[in-house]
Amino acid sequence: MGFSFRDNMAPSTPLLTVRGSEGLYMVNGPPHFTESTLFSRINVINVTNKGLLHSFDLPKAVCLEFSPKNTVLATWQPYTTSKDGTAGIPNLQLYDVKTGTCFKSFIQKKMQNWCPSWSEDETICARNVNNEVHFFENNNFNTIANKLHLQKINDFVLSPGPQPYKVAVYVPGSKGAPSFVRLYQYPNFDGPHAALANKSFFKADKVTMLWNKKATAVLVIASTDVDKTGASYYGEQTLHYIAANGESAVVQLPKNGPIYDVVWNSSSTEFCAVYGFMPAKATIFNLKCDPVFDFGTGPRNAAYYSPHGHILVLAGFGNLRGQMEVWDVKNYKLISKPVASDSTYFAWCPDGEHILTATCAPRLRVNNGYKIWHYTGSVLHKYDVPSNGELWQVSWQPFLDGIFPVKTITYQAVPSDVPSEEPKVATAYRPPALRNKPITNSKLHEEEPPQNMKPQAGNDKPLSKTALKNQRKHEAKKAAKQEARNEKSADLAPTPAPQSTPRNTISQSTSGDPEIDKKIKNLKKKLKAIEQLKEQAAAGKQLEKNQLEKIQKEKALLQELEDLELGV
Repeated sequence: MGFSFRDNMAPSTPLLTVRGSEGLYMVNGPPHFTESTLFSRINVINVTNKGLLHSFDLPKAVCLEFSPKNTVLATWQPYTTSKDGTAGIPNLQLYDVKTGTCFKSFIQKKMQNWCPSWSEDETICARNVNNEVHFFENNNFNTIANKLHLQKINDFVLSPGPQPYKVAVYVPGSKGAPSFVRLYQYPNFDGPHAALANKSFFKADKVTMLWNKKATAVLVIASTDVDKTGASYYGEQTLHYIAANGESAVVQLPKNGPIYDVVWNSSSTEFCAVYGFMPAKATIFNLKCDPVFDFGTGPRNAAYYSPHGHILVLAGFGNLRGQMEVWDVKNYKLISKPVASDSTYFAWCPDGEHILTATCAPRLRVNNGYKIWHYTGSVLHKYDVPSNGELWQVSWQPFLDGIFPVKTITYQAVPSDVPSEEPKVATAYRPPALRNKPITNSKLHEEEPPQNMKPQAGNDKPLSKTALKNQRKHEAKKAAKQEARNEKSADLAPTPAPQSTPRNTISQSTSGDPEIDKKIKNLKKKLKAIEQLKEQAAAGKQLEKNQLEKIQKEKALLQELEDLELGV
């Protein structure tokens, strides 16, 4: 199903298209949710005047897409060769939506990245052909206007927005050479210094490239199919930042594990990453790749900014239970925590107020249906497909940016006529031997709260060298006082401890337990190594990922040391 309608006039609400075993139909958006009587082969419907524009007889077509301004309809069907081995017929067609005639046909063997990419104004259109990206101008597909040639080019992404157009290209590494992503400005592709920016990396079997809305930077998620350390089933991922001005960096993620999702805010000044072994962390970063706000940990694997960028939804779909956290990201205030169980699809309404969640086949073939929510957590409309039916697709009618104005965020749940449902709470499995015994409240993973909800907010910021020095002095004095108390208690003991053991340093504990003494010694050794690493970083040395991870453990080590010493 392709939905191409974009209007410049703000309607009361966008339409919703629904496709499933019951057919293809439209639903009026909030607050009415009544079926629209607009609508059978591939039909192109003008939803403004409800008229049929064209009908295409393409029984084998499995994919279709509209160009951004709806002037071209692209269709794709599986590529087949004839029995005698000769080349098959072109399977990618580009149709003029106004006349219904075919502009051009191409051979496109792979379904992956089958559709050409257009600039938003359709001035240029590009497609990947072998080791080249071919560019066409003004939808003239008979003439290749420009070519970008790179050996073994694997993927490309055009920048959003108006001219000057930019393109990010990915070339996978081979024979010991690293993979790289380069940024170019169209049509400046020739010469050794033509690239605006270049970022190379070794750990990459595939990449995902994400332009921000203003086309000033690209985020690159580099993934390997296999994690050679054996730590993750998902392979290994790293996140890279590349700016059109030539700057680049590795985004340091403070928790190990997969990168589930990365999204840009529409402001183009910050992005959110969801990452780490479950429960996953979520963090907002600025353009310096510094963390701006840490949402702590939770059952989540996706993030969705509202069209206006003022609300962020963190969600756990797929193999998670559908928990959502709706955040006001101007004030970093939690708005609501609705639960959309078994959801396979999520989409913001273009009005920035409503949310669509759906359970679709073939991902799930039972309990299919969709819900429309207000961001405050209220379900405004719900549709359940009959038990013998399936829902295949549902989507909002798209609109150009700026059609719907930003509204003030409200924290009070809006009223709804739909009865609220209590989410089903799945009880943990208990072996037969434990079923008659009291339930303990132990957790496998302790969840970390958002940074503004921690007991001591603000202490997670990296300490300056002076503050660290003062902290260590304070800890040394505390340890010395504790040792003095130990000596005093030893003097009062009925049997004094032998005096042959020297007490010339604080690091030599008098616990009488060699295991505790050994732990204290090892902790101090680790803290000394961390201090040396911090001094190297302050001097401008680029630290490795494992070294940065050691520095992040300093607070926990200091706490552990203090606990051991106070227990001496």
